[in-house]
Amino acid sequence: MTNFFTTYGFLIVSMLLGAMLGLSLYLPLMAGQLSLASPGFYAVGGYIAAILSTQVFHFTGELFPVPLLLLEMLIAGLVCGVLGVLVGVPALRLRGIYLAIATIAFVEILRILSLNLDITGGAVGIFGIPQPFTSPLEYLWVVGPMLLVSMLFLYRLERIRVGRSLVALREDELAASAMGINPTHFKVLAFTLGAILAGMVGAVSAHFLNTWNARQGTFDSSIVYLTFVLIGGSRTFMGPVLGGMVFTALPEILRAIADTPQLPMWLATFLREGRMMIFGVLIVLGTVFFPQGLIAPRRFQFRRRPHPAAQPKD
Repeated sequence: MTNFFTTYGFLIVSMLLGAMLGLSLYLPLMAGQLSLASPGFYAVGGYIAAILSTQVFHFTGELFPVPLLLLEMLIAGLVCGVLGVLVGVPALRLRGIYLAIATIAFVEILRILSLNLDITGGAVGIFGIPQPFTSPLEYLWVVGPMLLVSMLFLYRLERIRVGRSLVALREDELAASAMGINPTHFKVLAFTLGAILAGMVGAVSAHFLNTWNARQGTFDSSIVYLTFVLIGGSRTFMGPVLGGMVFTALPEILRAIADTPQLPMWLATFLREGRMMIFGVLIVLGTVFFPQGLIAPRRFQFRRRPHPAAQPKD
């Protein structure tokens, strides 16, 4: 068992980070908003942590203090929250595919900026980000509680007035507005919460990966995160958690299959390089056959048998 965790420690932590990134995309979807901005906030959070740790705190060649890591996560969350409000107020006036295009443009703007700014290291990025732990598996002490708190938060959110207002907007915005629910307020709230979570995950990931560059926040990442939610399930927070874990591990599984000697060369190459195509096919198939995802609340509801007295008599 020790060898298992030692070998797959990096993958296990990556799966938990993927689950939280799925949750960051799930939050706007609770209000019916197809936002693909999570990779942008994820990249911003990572750059904040990378810049603070290498250019402000100046830690090199020694373990990075965990309290400073938590401080970076807090700063990244606050900055991404403010940025989420600034972006969300104008962008969330759009709906559907138009909102998706606008948020993709936001991600691309951040990517171009990171490629051309000196403080972000340009195309090379920032290397040598100090590590708070000596092994990848030790990041579970931070990532595990972080995912648990996120899940508890969403579990509670789905059961209080705010969460029900978000669901009402998702189901029928016009009817929700007629009931006194302010669409702009709740949409921006959901968008901002997703931005905060993505930024905090980015701050942890920067230390976990030891390097950060413009490849961390791209359009490809938006499609991957969308796969987490659509295939896992967009009606309950457990769907993105399952989807994030499974589809973060999927490339490693495909790579292991591709290394099988008996496979033809073209198939092995496709399994290694065709991840985005496979994700695209899964999104199409999942939308057709599992429109609510693999985890849907109604599948776990038991049908009550009618009382004998209520059955019609012949």
